[in-house]
Amino acid sequence: MQGDEACAEGAIAAGCDFYAGYPITPASEIMETISRRFAELPGRTFVQMEDELGSIAAVIGAAWAGAKAMTATSGPGLSLMLENLGYAIMTETPLVLVDIQRAGPSTGQATRPAQGDVMQARWGASGDYELIVLSPWSAQEMYDETMRAFNLAERFRVPVLVLGDEGVGHLREKVTVSATTRVYNRISEGGPPFGEQLVPPMPSFGQGQKLLVTGSTHDAYGYRRTADSKAQATLVQRLVDKITTQKAEIEHYERLLCDDAQLDVLLIAYGFTARSAYRAALDLRAEGVRAGLLRLVTLWPFAEEAVRDIAARARFVLVPEMNRGQLLREVQRVAPIARGYHRTDGEVIEPGEIVAAVKTELVS
Repeated sequence: MQGDEACAEGAIAAGCDFYAGYPITPASEIMETISRRFAELPGRTFVQMEDELGSIAAVIGAAWAGAKAMTATSGPGLSLMLENLGYAIMTETPLVLVDIQRAGPSTGQATRPAQGDVMQARWGASGDYELIVLSPWSAQEMYDETMRAFNLAERFRVPVLVLGDEGVGHLREKVTVSATTRVYNRISEGGPPFGEQLVPPMPSFGQGQKLLVTGSTHDAYGYRRTADSKAQATLVQRLVDKITTQKAEIEHYERLLCDDAQLDVLLIAYGFTARSAYRAALDLRAEGVRAGLLRLVTLWPFAEEAVRDIAARARFVLVPEMNRGQLLREVQRVAPIARGYHRTDGEVIEPGEIVAAVKTELVS
């Protein structure tokens, strides 16, 4: 499958039954696959919206009607979705938003790879909150991580972003599709819909409960409390705690070639760039350099404990990214010795570039 196609199939396997979207390169194949496959399956709804604003609004509404809902876009479309993404965070609406990144800013290069949306994905909405952002590195993971995105969204009642890039989205590889899948379904009863429990139950419109859903500060039952400082503090604290206190369940990373007591270099990478970093680490090993790779699959919440622990065993840390150092800033917060290698010309970072950058650092 192509990575975008695998994403669509992973969504279907996870139980996605509503998709609203607007075509945009390099994510269009997700919508095209969904529209074709939904027509073959009972109980699934596909809607092509007039733009990205309408797309995420429709997804939020479908989620509150009981659907497992999803949309997909690229950088300019994500920019348009951010206000309603904030609304989904505040209303604890589970949804999956796939962003297949391309070279920007703005319209940029519509068909070229980049990783420039890392900070936009995490901090694009206003206020204090936590959400979940995943970064697949293969067509297989586009399938697997899209499924995991739906399960995490339902489990924690939070928007989950799958942050792919053009390299992964348009990559073609063999994908193993399991005969059975583990699907998490939201809990709809057992308390008020916006409080008391860390992750409260989420009833759907039409189930008989009197639902109030507002993006304003609200209490456990959804009543607006815009002048109540305690209600604001309690709500924001819970929105943060339901993610930060469960990081062990959410975080997913992979240590590759990291068994040495001491490393000459630790590479930290994600998405398509992690493929080049892994090849670079193998090539460096062949030359006697003790190189390891920490591959981040979950970008947010950031795996700071893992980064700190492994970086402490390395002579230096290199973070290659197809941006000007967005995740590097997070890495440096816990591993100040980290340096970056950047490329923002619409081309992927190749293994030889990383090898050369490592050798330069080792000599200096």
